[in-house]
Amino acid sequence: MDAIYKRRSIRRFKSGPVDEKTLVSFVKAGMNAPSAGNQRLWRFVIITERSILDEIPSVHPYSSMLKEAPAAILVCGDMDLEEREGYWVQDCAAATQNILLEIADRGYGGCWLGVYPREDRVEGLRRLLNIPGHIIPLSLIAVGIPAEKKPPKNEFDKSRITFNRW
Repeated sequence: MDAIYKRRSIRRFKSGPVDEKTLVSFVKAGMNAPSAGNQRLWRFVIITERSILDEIPSVHPYSSMLKEAPAAILVCGDMDLEEREGYWVQDCAAATQNILLEIADRGYGGCWLGVYPREDRVEGLRRLLNIPGHIIPLSLIAVGIPAEKKPPKNEFDKSRITFNRW
């Protein structure tokens, strides 16, 4: 539960790389998310190349933190593996959340950047990363050592709960 409460959107990063083993461990957490019918149709692109990270803000208007971040993880759905139409969004969102929780739990910072359903962002990242047409980018996660500290939060609001019927 600690990771849930301490997970915050981090948009400022210290210099210094995140090693490949750590980045893969974040993706491993994503691959352990629930998946409709166990489709597991997600695909991941780990981005560490500085020139690519610096170029992403030209295709995603809210990704300027990538100019500081040493890495990013793009979470995508593989439509060639889709057996249950439409659930890929939920599956990839669950994978994204697992990655963010693992990032927070390990003391790193991350920020979820929405890609899908914004066609300009989807196509821009496809072009930049040479992503084939059957792969749809859903989310992009900035990753790094946090240069800002945010307190844990608790967004609980009992007024949003009903039992049994509306």
